[in-house]
Amino acid sequence: MAKSNLLRAATHVAFDTPTTERLVQLGAMSVVRASDCLIIGPSRRDPNEHTRAREVWRSSFEGPSDVDDSGEKWDRLTSSDVSWKPPVVLWVSSSLHERVNLWRACSWLRHLGIAHHDVLVLDLEPAPPSSAASQEVLARPFTCSESVSDHPDEILLARLDEAQPWSAERYDHAVRLWDGYVDEDPLPFVERCIAGVEGFVELAPLWTLLSRFFPRKTAQGGLRLSRLDEIVFTLLSSEWQTALALAVHESETRMHLWHLLSCTGDLFLPQRLERWADHDSSAAVERAPGPKPRNSGYPLLSEVYRLTERGTRLRDEGLDQLTDAPGLPVAGTEAYSASAPWVLLDEGRLARL
Repeated sequence: MAKSNLLRAATHVAFDTPTTERLVQLGAMSVVRASDCLIIGPSRRDPNEHTRAREVWRSSFEGPSDVDDSGEKWDRLTSSDVSWKPPVVLWVSSSLHERVNLWRACSWLRHLGIAHHDVLVLDLEPAPPSSAASQEVLARPFTCSESVSDHPDEILLARLDEAQPWSAERYDHAVRLWDGYVDEDPLPFVERCIAGVEGFVELAPLWTLLSRFFPRKTAQGGLRLSRLDEIVFTLLSSEWQTALALAVHESETRMHLWHLLSCTGDLFLPQRLERWADHDSSAAVERAPGPKPRNSGYPLLSEVYRLTERGTRLRDEGLDQLTDAPGLPVAGTEAYSASAPWVLLDEGRLARL
């Protein structure tokens, strides 16, 4: 099928808004946007349960909803109004966001009964970095900033003209990766990330990222905050600060925070701070009204935070128990959960406490 006909006849899936808009501009008649940030927050095997869990998770943020300014859902993958007419074209970049969404899309299409040979995966390599790209961006150990839309139209059309289905084996791997990602037992998925799977180079950097969210167990047996929370507590002090002040703090620690926020979204920072402020009667983080009112559209400025003496002890001396910290849903499990006591060992592997 010629690329012009394929643009009009196929159902296209885009994993971010710029790619969605670009495909429409190129002439695609049916484009499904599936741009949920699955790197953080709960993911579930059952599609309906997954949707409910994600809606609850999003509602915990100040401001975001599941629809854009035009009223269209950010994630329409499982929406009942989508007509899945084969062939289906999945446009994916090297962004870790998009790779996880790709696995989910393959799983969903199999659930619908669409054969793998009717699914064309257009796997776009990163566009060459511009001369203005900072050393900090180039040095990131993981990245979620790439987009299919980084490429010019002629590249996208040429790749569409060459589009081929994945082999049955590779497609099966993608479905199994999603199944492992949403499993309550993360260990098999983590082992797969560490060992590697041919054709899925995203696994090693993805685990590097996800590992930052789990509490750590030292070789001596002590419990430490996750790398994420340790970074946040290092930037906090006894002085009141907004989430924005933490994010723009001039330090190497702030750069590590930005590496993480580039994949979680910056609104994850005030959400995590709020969780800490609401956790336990003897809170490690205190919260007070900030310079901007709540629900005014400035979530990074609507509250101020400071570290308490207890917070300093948790940062410097470690945790007595996992529940000293608020839980954090990650894929199919939850960090800091007493019922799922997963801890990161010094060698970078997960283990049950």
